[in-house]
Amino acid sequence: MARGWESKSVESQIESAQARPKRGSGGVALSAAQIDRVRERENVTLSRTRVLHQIEASKNPRYVSLLQRELQVLEDRLRNLN
Repeated sequence: MARGWESKSVESQIESAQARPKRGSGGVALSAAQIDRVRERENVTLSRTRVLHQIEASKNPRYVSLLQRELQVLEDRLRNLN
């Protein structure tokens, strides 16, 4: 049952992303490169959120250390995308 629910959630997210207008804040249509940059920023932000949740839930100090290094890499990528 959990897999079915997860699939519906993913399907819903994909549909909402496709329905979202491909326009910037000023109402001007975005280029393909700009859309890719927005998607990359969203992906990195989601990955950062996932890593933060894993850090909070983890009890293994070595794994937490690995996750903190990954978090640093993701934060550097976010800085470069902005």
